This record gives sequence, structure tokens and C-alpha cells, in this order.
Amino acid sequence: MAEKLAPEKRHSFVHNGQKVFEWDQTLEEVNMYINLPQNVPSKQFFCKIQSKHVEVGIKGNPPYLNHDLTSPVKTDCSFWTLEDDIMHITLQKRDKGQTWASPIVGEGQLDPYSTDLEQKRLMLQRFQEENPGFDFSQAQFNGGCPDPRTFMGGIRSD
Repeated sequence: MAEKLAPEKRHSFVHNGQKVFEWDQTLEEVNMYINLPQNVPSKQFFCKIQSKHVEVGIKGNPPYLNHDLTSPVKTDCSFWTLEDDIMHITLQKRDKGQTWASPIVGEGQLDPYSTDLEQKRLMLQRFQEENPGFDFSQAQFNGGCPDPRTFMGGIRSD
């Protein structure tokens, strides 16, 4: 049932008419997807993930992305992979349940309506995780949605 509450689509960050990356999030992770240029050997790409910063590029060139992250991540649980000409960066949120309006500071921010929809979806994911026998995929909120990170004493850690 949890897959019913997975992100339905990725958000896109577009700059000067060109897609820079796509992204989505769950309670625990933010995922970034970057289309890679063709004819560049995969060993030439790099990704450096720090607690509050990400850097992506081709070795020997200026970085393609070199930005601070919206919120801190757990570097020991964050990683990147290359598959089918896409770099997939998985950032493990330090604060599980926190709603990110964008992976990077000041770029590609979701509008308030989209941010509210993300927060509602994450709240339902939290309910689903805490109550696995129930199906929250059709649940709705009337009015504002509480913060999934802090609602009713916060997210339980195992």
C-alpha cells in the first residue's frame, strides 16, 4: 500500500529553458535525476555529497551543479549511481519527514500550492508507515496539513 503514496511524478528544475534536473522525495529521501551528456565515458562523471552541499560534474571541467542543499543530509546513507545516461542522486534526509521545497537552496522552489501537496503526501506516507494495516491512499485533508515531521510528537525512530 505504501507504493500508492509514492511520488506520482517528478518535479523539474528548468533554467533558461533547459531542464537542469528532476527530483522527488519520500519521508526519508530526496532523489535527483540528471540527464547526462552522451559520448562522455561514465568514469568521467563525479558527484560529491556533503552534509549541506552537492557538487556534480565532469572531471577536469567546472561543476555542472555546485549548490548548498535545502536541508542537511546523512552523508553516510546518501549515494549516487549512473544508469541509462541518468545520474541518480539519493540524499538521505537528516530530519525524516521534513518537506523540501527544492533540493538546492534558492533554485527551482516549488510554489506554495505544490509544497502543500507534497506535505500532505508525506503526511499520508507517515500515517501509512505507522499503521501498515490501513490504506491511506485515498485519504484527504480538509484545510492545512500538519508538518509530518512534528505532528503528534514527531516521527518515531526504530
